[in-house]
Amino acid sequence: MNTNMSRVKKSFSNPSKEHLIRDFKVVIDDAEALLKATANQGGEMMGAVRTKAEESLTLAKVKMTEAENALMEKGRGAVTVSDDYVRKNPWIAMGAAAGVGLIVGLLIGRR
Repeated sequence: MNTNMSRVKKSFSNPSKEHLIRDFKVVIDDAEALLKATANQGGEMMGAVRTKAEESLTLAKVKMTEAENALMEKGRGAVTVSDDYVRKNPWIAMGAAAGVGLIVGLLIGRR
């Protein structure tokens, strides 16, 4: 569990959709572990709370999978568009890459 907390803390310093999805999966895994650990706890109220939590976790998993799939689809679309642009305009792409390389080289050289 300590490693999960360190992963969550690291991701808050640089939030992105991928980090949020990963962190949410950690929360879901921890909640499932908590439900399993309290499975033998008795009481009608505890059973009702556990059932509602399981339903919420199932719904969260479905929504998280949908969000992850949508994010992957957008990423694939961006790669396709970039690839098409570079294939249609190779000299512009090479010039842009050379310019970025020059700027990075100058910045590194100043240190």
